[in-house]
Amino acid sequence: MTDAGLRHGRASLGLSFAVQGVAFALLVTRIPAIQDQYGISDGLLPVFLAAVPILAGAGSVATEKVVARVRPSVVLRWAQPLVLLALLGVGAGRELWHVAVALGVFGLAVGALDASMNMLGVSLQRVYGRSIMTGFHAAFSLGGIAGASLAWAGARWELSLLASYLPVVAVLLPAALVGSRWYTEGKGVAGKGAAGTEVGAGSGSAGGALSFKLLLPLCLVMTFAYIGDSTVSNWSAKYLQDVLGSSEQLATVPYNVYMVTTLLGRAVGDLGVRRFGAVAVVRGGSLLAAGGFAVVAVAPGAWVGMLGFTMLGFGLCVIVPQTFAAAGRMFPGDSDAAVARLNIFNYVGFLVGSPLVGALGDAWSYRGAMLVPMVLVLATLVYARAFGPEPARYGGGHERPRTADVG
Repeated sequence: MTDAGLRHGRASLGLSFAVQGVAFALLVTRIPAIQDQYGISDGLLPVFLAAVPILAGAGSVATEKVVARVRPSVVLRWAQPLVLLALLGVGAGRELWHVAVALGVFGLAVGALDASMNMLGVSLQRVYGRSIMTGFHAAFSLGGIAGASLAWAGARWELSLLASYLPVVAVLLPAALVGSRWYTEGKGVAGKGAAGTEVGAGSGSAGGALSFKLLLPLCLVMTFAYIGDSTVSNWSAKYLQDVLGSSEQLATVPYNVYMVTTLLGRAVGDLGVRRFGAVAVVRGGSLLAAGGFAVVAVAPGAWVGMLGFTMLGFGLCVIVPQTFAAAGRMFPGDSDAAVARLNIFNYVGFLVGSPLVGALGDAWSYRGAMLVPMVLVLATLVYARAFGPEPARYGGGHERPRTADVG
């Protein structure tokens, strides 16, 4: 594999992460408009919202089976256009069953997309011989900011969902299809076994055979991280306005700040991993995120609360990409299956987080509810060793990558 091929593969995968960030943000930030367009009642809305991550989990499970026969790049090449077309279907429909079908397709395709993207990211990182995984997730964050901005513009100009989605899909769909020509399967360090899975040196179980018992700590960390993320996504505005007494306009700021700090943290996260190692970076991120929840819980006013949400962005942003990378190192002979199974707990955390905080807030207090994700994020420290020991080729430059100057 040439250096140019690796650079093109890395750029095309980064584009895929960014496109997914745009699509996901366009869906979740226009939920009120979707509810109005289809006349979805408040009682039925949670059913629709829960169905997407549940189906995404099913899509991730199916992807594990599919990649035993075809390469993850093939799955990604077709899953991404399907996600974009499903998004367009959400905007184009009029009947309740239209949105049910569109969201169902969206959920299944997102599960396949998330799993295959991270499979390719783990594979490419193995070839590069140094941490690049967090950079891909930075591209997702950048896409999310762009998608949220486009959604804001659509709402500001009172555009229909179809008018908002159609130009975006018209641009991103051909871009994703063209970019998919350069998807690259990592082969440089590990090579391919007879079944098409990567084999080679690395830490983990004997021969890299997949063991859910060994993967479980990473599954818990993934769940805890997404409980924290969904808490910010779903409750930051309400918390700032109802608990800390901010204005309605100011209440929209924390999530935007969280998205920006997530992008900034991920942009430099790989440098931190190369310098200090994944274990230290994950521990530092966990402590910073827990501190952010603590600041939010005790904040006397809105501005201190925003400081806490800023800390959360910088802390949580490194945990998810490093969890995927750790799964690849732990099971070098079966990394695709490990990533697919780990990806399911992305959706578990998303499903659990928002209802958990809401129930605790109603039964107890929202300040007290913020302490629960704080404790869960702190529990990541217990499992931090699952992120190492790292193979020498990931250890801060002690061994040069097999391919020189690949980016």
